[in-house]
Amino acid sequence: MGSKKNVDMSATETEIKVVEATEVKEETDSQGEAKVEKKITKAKKVRGKKYQAVRSQLDKSKFYTAKEAVELVKKLSYTKFVGSVEAHIVVREIGDSVNIALPHSTGKSVKVTVVDAQVLSDIEAGKIDFDILVAAPEFMPKLARFAKVLGPKGLMPNPKSGTLTPNPELKKKELEAGKFSLKTEKKAPLMHLIIGKTDMKSADLLANIEALVKALKGKILKLSIAASMSPGVKVLVEESEE
Repeated sequence: MGSKKNVDMSATETEIKVVEATEVKEETDSQGEAKVEKKITKAKKVRGKKYQAVRSQLDKSKFYTAKEAVELVKKLSYTKFVGSVEAHIVVREIGDSVNIALPHSTGKSVKVTVVDAQVLSDIEAGKIDFDILVAAPEFMPKLARFAKVLGPKGLMPNPKSGTLTPNPELKKKELEAGKFSLKTEKKAPLMHLIIGKTDMKSADLLANIEALVKALKGKILKLSIAASMSPGVKVLVEESEE
């Protein structure tokens, strides 16, 4: 009988992880024979002092207007680097998706490639140097043999996302200009999106949030935003009647 805890001493000030706690308990059953039970506790996180300090400034039960949330997120960001501002959305159904274009750059560049003979040759050689792959329908039979490579990476062109299209060059321009498809996780009605950086103008971050809410009209159950490594701020979703 005893217990054992392994603590990850390499954890940062932000969090200390208790990797595993196993308790072994020995008892005697009704026939007098010994039986052993094991109880494994899942990993736990202990937040660092900086996180706890900014967390104390936030009312977790309150829903803030989008404008208030933006200002609060920027205030609560404590990283030494310019952090990303992320939106985390709970929607009504798994599989929900929407095409969206944010009015202001999020600071993240996207490399879009249109399939041609050279791209097919590069994929065959194991060279995948793009974030999004766009193709015309006539290339799909040739792309099919790379499905096991492209599929798990989410790079296989398909009509649902608009990356399989008769006009791939036009789609490429749209995607490079910031238009993209936002969809839920595979097994949960959750969406995650970077809407900007902490050094952006508050008005620009607010405009990106408003564009997100408009694109997901009627689908949002909960919305929160957070800076890198900082606590999330609940946003009051106010949809326009348009």
